[in-house]
Amino acid sequence: MPATKISNDKVGPRVAFGRHLAELRRRAGLSQEALALESGLARSYLGGVERGQRNIALLNICRLAVALSVRPSELLQTL
Repeated sequence: MPATKISNDKVGPRVAFGRHLAELRRRAGLSQEALALESGLARSYLGGVERGQRNIALLNICRLAVALSVRPSELLQTL
């Protein structure tokens, strides 16, 4: 079975997701701490997600989408 391309950067999906999340957060003018508070997630967890070290759950993707005023699909757009 041929390998599928998971991102333009040729990085894993967790890293691609984290980079995109960090970019959306910065565009919204939010710090990690502010986004963590707004979404109800721990700041250390959010930092791990942005660094591609954590495997984020769908529920948390939805929480972040609400906090960033975007659709959940927007967070997955780079994958």
